[in-house]
Amino acid sequence: MAQRLLIERATSHMQDLVMSEWRSFGPLSAGGGWLVDELLFRLLVDFEIQKAQRLRYSVSIVCFAIEPAAAGNGEASPPSPSLAESVPRFLRGTDAVASWAQGWLSLLLVDAETTHLPSILERLTARLETPAWSAGGSCYPRTATRADDMLRQAVDLMGKAKAEGGNRLYVAS
Repeated sequence: MAQRLLIERATSHMQDLVMSEWRSFGPLSAGGGWLVDELLFRLLVDFEIQKAQRLRYSVSIVCFAIEPAAAGNGEASPPSPSLAESVPRFLRGTDAVASWAQGWLSLLLVDAETTHLPSILERLTARLETPAWSAGGSCYPRTATRADDMLRQAVDLMGKAKAEGGNRLYVAS
């Protein structure tokens, strides 16, 4: 039922788009991933898990918070649009990135297992020249079988990484 509601919401939202707005859902470069909103990200994760069940491959989510250099009130601020637009350039065309209002990014990494996440994140943080970050990851089918569970695991582990000083990735096991 929830999946049907999600699809109906996404479909009604997409019907309101004019053709020129569709370009905003595409990859920013020939080799980059997709920059999408929260709703489309959840839909993509759900669809990708369904495909992965049939074709037997892994799908991972990484929730990634970049700490501001000077945090005045201690609250996370949403990632800057330039940061959210920069991340997809360093991903594959099959991957997706969403910027969340809570102040973090989430990455959908197709055909990536939990053992791949540290090296992917290491390359990403080096290219972004990020001074302080925290991340949490989860993987279908290894750590969760549903999109909501994967996202919850990744967010919780990102919070744990942040609470323990940051600059680390925790992956569900």
